[in-house]
Amino acid sequence: MNDASHPPSSAAAVQRADSGGVCVLRLNRPAQYNALSRDLLERLHAELDAIAANPEVRVVVVTGTGKAFCAGHDLREMRALPQDEVAALFASCTAMMQKLTALPQPVIAAVNGIATAAGCQLVAQCDLAVASEEARFAVSGVNLGLFCSTPAVPLSRNIARKRAAEMLFTGEFIDARTALDWGLVNRVAPAGGLMPAVQELAGKLLAKPREVLALGKALFYRQLEERMAPAYRDASCTIVDNMAGRIAQEGVAAFLEKREPDWKK
Repeated sequence: MNDASHPPSSAAAVQRADSGGVCVLRLNRPAQYNALSRDLLERLHAELDAIAANPEVRVVVVTGTGKAFCAGHDLREMRALPQDEVAALFASCTAMMQKLTALPQPVIAAVNGIATAAGCQLVAQCDLAVASEEARFAVSGVNLGLFCSTPAVPLSRNIARKRAAEMLFTGEFIDARTALDWGLVNRVAPAGGLMPAVQELAGKLLAKPREVLALGKALFYRQLEERMAPAYRDASCTIVDNMAGRIAQEGVAAFLEKREPDWKK
């Protein structure tokens, strides 16, 4: 998945590779289990800003190099920082997580190994997630006397409250099948078959109109934060505008005429 404008660099904390509308962002600190250093976060910010402005990118995949997806924050680096810089680092991480939701493109976490603390947060923050059957998940900060406060935000919005509380209060790992059962991931792939499974899911998204996925993703997250009545008002306005647009007009016409839609008309 390479593209001449974004050649991967083995030295970069985040590798980027583009192919056929799919952009893969690979966390690349395998010796540190892809922990979120300041440099890695800065590179993620830069890549996400570029992707948001690039209509050629239709789907984003986030994965890790080596045996881990992401082990959370780099505790060794954080321990050496003064408190104000630690605060800045968490602010940067929070902003990066929210950029994933704000992206017009769907984001898939391809969980290749352990995802702990902010790494589990990253899985929960992505729109969709496919996990290797070897992946494991934990918000284990409590074991270090450091409650996973920021990971609690997306985790508690993805899985049932008591299950989120159990993960946060005990710090214990769950396996990929449990993560699937609890709703933290969408699919589990056999060992060695993760990226083909991700590509299959990405292919389903590529087959949909880019503009409709973008407006749908934005509406999906907006309405989740609203009470029912304003959520319905927003959704109603969104679908009326959607229905009046060229893409929906073509899609409905194709359905009624029993033919495949031509989204490029």
